[in-house]
Amino acid sequence: MVEWIEKMSEQASKRINKTGITASLASIPLVMTFGNSMLIPVLPTMEKQLHITPFQSSLLITVYSIVAIVFIPIAGYASDRIGRKKVIIPSLLLAAVGGVVSGWASWKMADPYAMIVAGRMLQGLGAAGAFPIVLPLVGDLFPDDNEASSCLGTVETANTFGKVLSPILGAMLASVVWFLPFFAFPLFCAISIAMMFFFVKVPARKEKPLPFRQFVRKIKVIFQREGRWLYAVFAVGGLLMFVLFAFLFFLSSRLEDDYGINGIRKGWVLAIPLGTLCAASFLAGKKIGKNKVLMKWVLAIGGVFAGMAIMVVKLFPTLWWMVALFSLAGIGIGVMLPCLDALITEGIEKKERGTVTSFYSSLRFIGVAAGPPLAALLMKSATSALLFLLSGLSLLGSIIVWILIKPETD
Repeated sequence: MVEWIEKMSEQASKRINKTGITASLASIPLVMTFGNSMLIPVLPTMEKQLHITPFQSSLLITVYSIVAIVFIPIAGYASDRIGRKKVIIPSLLLAAVGGVVSGWASWKMADPYAMIVAGRMLQGLGAAGAFPIVLPLVGDLFPDDNEASSCLGTVETANTFGKVLSPILGAMLASVVWFLPFFAFPLFCAISIAMMFFFVKVPARKEKPLPFRQFVRKIKVIFQREGRWLYAVFAVGGLLMFVLFAFLFFLSSRLEDDYGINGIRKGWVLAIPLGTLCAASFLAGKKIGKNKVLMKWVLAIGGVFAGMAIMVVKLFPTLWWMVALFSLAGIGIGVMLPCLDALITEGIEKKERGTVTSFYSSLRFIGVAAGPPLAALLMKSATSALLFLLSGLSLLGSIIVWILIKPETD
């Protein structure tokens, strides 16, 4: 009886520990998503307050992502050398400082746009060493593929849930004062830092890191050997983020310009397609396990589903049809994201995982950076072209998956 009680107690302790680790890791993409997506419903307000164009407001999203793109590979390499946690926590601190800089400039300066951009660049630099390092850290902490897939599903769900909550939270904060989202971000970073300190204990390194030249040679060998499916995962990840952030920018602008929906109401409407994306990510992460053939099918079908939904948006121009169709597209994108995460995290050895996954994260950030400004440019005169482009890119993602990812032989 005593042994049974001790065994049950030990199992409960392990479950609590895994829950704490998963929640801590999931808090990072959640917070990083707040840093970007909270601003999407506030951009039209910023245009009025700062007297800037829609293209200039979209750059507040883009500069964050461009800086992250440049520094993600450096952060990934550093995490392979000195450890994931030693990169993540300083990066969260740096992102928090960027939020303070942007918020202070908005509050105190007469012409704050340039300083807001500078703060956003600091946030992007912090973001480079935060969420992208979570993916390899999951692989380090959960050697079992089923547990890793489940945790990655939760992490990706937190990322998408952040996108659901961000428009509502951003609109609520901006209803008090338009620059309050900048000041709220450091508080969220502090919570994530505290969780990482208390719950995440990274296993001690058993092997010394390879010298730089040997490391580079090994990365080249990996890309020569695994390049076909790795390039496919990189490309599809970038395409999905481009499609997602372009249609979010499009929908946010249409809600305000065509339907007079702004503030918190707009946040709730934007949360609908993002909510379907979040639920789809969570369910897909729980179901795929380590079945790579299933992952391929989910990726191929998800891209077609998203592409077809976006393709017919122009045929149903009413508000709720548009929201419903973008919600269907969100389901397609949502089931694809945890499959991409699992393929790349489980397919690369621990010693090179941080560097290789950093390239994947960079491609995702390129999509985030390019989506809003291109949507802003095409919305002026070529809405149909924008929607067909987004539909075509979603379908292209399915084609890339079908041709290049062959789990039965890889």
